[in-house]
Amino acid sequence: MQLPREAILLRIFFGENDQANHHPLHEAIVLKAREMHMAGATVLRGGLGFGHSARLHTAKMLRLSEDLPLVVEIVDTQEKIDAFLPVLDSMMSSGLITMERVQVLQYGTEMRPVPG
Repeated sequence: MQLPREAILLRIFFGENDQANHHPLHEAIVLKAREMHMAGATVLRGGLGFGHSARLHTAKMLRLSEDLPLVVEIVDTQEKIDAFLPVLDSMMSSGLITMERVQVLQYGTEMRPVPG
C-alpha cells in the first residue's frame, strides 16, 4: 500500500474508560480502521489531561485516575478518512476529533526522496 505525499492526520481524543459495544473504544477504533484497510492506527496514552468537563485525569501515584486520556492517530488519504468518519461517529458518544493535512515522508520500508 502506498500513501500519497499529501495525506490527512485524524486525531481522536477520549477517555480510557470509554466503550463501544461493551469493548474499549480504543480497541474498537483500531480494529475497525484495520478492517477498513486504513494505512495504520496508533493509540497514545496520556499521563495528564482534561477535556470538556475540565476535570483533571492524571497518572500520579497519589491520585491514580482510572480514566486517563487516550489519543488514536490515523494517517491516510482524504477519501479513506472521509469514509471512516461516519463509522467513528457511530462508535463515539463524546470526545474530540480533529483533522489536519500532513506530508508523508516515509511509510513502511520504502524510502522516498525528500526534495531539498
